[in-house]
Amino acid sequence: MRTPPLASGAEGPDALRPLLDTVLGALADGGHARGGPLPAGGPETVAQRIRAAAGDFLPDKGDDNALYDLVRALAEGAADPAHPHCAAHLHCPPLAVATAADLAASALNPSLDSWDQAPAASELEALVTRTLAAEIYGGARASEQTPAVAPRRRTEPPKQGDALVTTGGTEANQLALLLARETHPGVRLVHGANAHHSLPRAAWLLGLPEPVVVPAPAGTLDPAALDEALTELPGPRGSLLVAATAGTTDAGLIDPLPQIAALCAAHGTRLHVDAAYGGGLLFSARHRTQLAGLEHADTVTLDLHKLGWQPVAAGLLTVKNPSDLAALAHQADYLNADDDTEAGLPDLLGRSLRTTRRADILKIAVTLKTLGRHGLGALVDQVCAHAHEFARLVRTHPGFELHDPPTISTVLFRPAGASDDAVAAVRRKLLHDGRAVLGRAHLDGRLWLKVTLLNPHTRPDDLAALLKLVEGNLPS
Repeated sequence: MRTPPLASGAEGPDALRPLLDTVLGALADGGHARGGPLPAGGPETVAQRIRAAAGDFLPDKGDDNALYDLVRALAEGAADPAHPHCAAHLHCPPLAVATAADLAASALNPSLDSWDQAPAASELEALVTRTLAAEIYGGARASEQTPAVAPRRRTEPPKQGDALVTTGGTEANQLALLLARETHPGVRLVHGANAHHSLPRAAWLLGLPEPVVVPAPAGTLDPAALDEALTELPGPRGSLLVAATAGTTDAGLIDPLPQIAALCAAHGTRLHVDAAYGGGLLFSARHRTQLAGLEHADTVTLDLHKLGWQPVAAGLLTVKNPSDLAALAHQADYLNADDDTEAGLPDLLGRSLRTTRRADILKIAVTLKTLGRHGLGALVDQVCAHAHEFARLVRTHPGFELHDPPTISTVLFRPAGASDDAVAAVRRKLLHDGRAVLGRAHLDGRLWLKVTLLNPHTRPDDLAALLKLVEGNLPS
């Protein structure tokens, strides 16, 4: 048996080319067989197809057709975020250029836990993360902050923030709470009732006191209720961490960040903003004003596999004060020995709680440089415009009720006069039939259908057809 070829090295590109043809063919064939936004038939039908394609996963003799067969089966059984009727979640269709860059990262396989495993990738990560931090906090561009990757103890940290690459919003939120805990031991989380579930879960994971939940009667954190809570809660200044949200999961709403930031300053509390969804508005000259006040946050969660059109994963945590990252410092002699660090080899181990880390920064860097601020801003503007168009269709249709005008690219609606059971049933029917992927959200005591529009190629006709699908599949 010949030794299988490798993806990297001198022969790697030649070995990959025929395999890429196989993968692209399997993707096309599987997508054609699926024929819609997701496979029809529900979970059991999908499971049977996968079992049939998989067969014995560890046969005595290998199967040369495994790549085609399994990729085709996965594509046939996938929910396709590029389909205009796949609009339930913050699950974007990735850009082709970002996906191509991700292939290069997989082939080169750098690991960002030590410089000698990722010489170029570590420098690239430092430049891009500081560029994104500067986008929030202002100041000099990353290229003006040299050296970009700092050896431990020897180089001043960047003056205008820094950022860590994470697996997504959940990890970024966990790191934000960890940094707050290390800065102020025993810190207590205060968040709105609209906050993402990962925030109270992170408090539990880190052994923090039970979080204080502030009402969000209009879907956003109530500043008056926050002021009251901060006034009444015991403890010295700095013993509380307020978490606000810029882009709620349910409705895409943005908390009143300037008022919240002012309250945090007055009460001496740390501020974290979960902008996993809404952070992408920074790229849009038209919409970035909705994030006014973000620059006052001590930490900010960003997630570019939402409004950044990246393949999963592409999260970041930005920090206003880079010295906060000292809490993550860690030493393992085989990765960042003191004498190596003193000799000038950069220390990467304190850039994450993970050890092995793939170069997710490459796809982000390629996207930022290929599209630029205007290109990314145009994509943001397009999906926001699609949401307003869909909201207009709902508002002018006598058979539907609109929750509110969209803030970002999420629209909540429901059939007029329908029960919650009917709303849930139509969503499940469309899923089972493979016709549409719609989300669900409980707000104002009722169940709403949720459309999250992240595909800039969606057309007005697609939106009208989606609404007609819902109308035509209501329980009789």
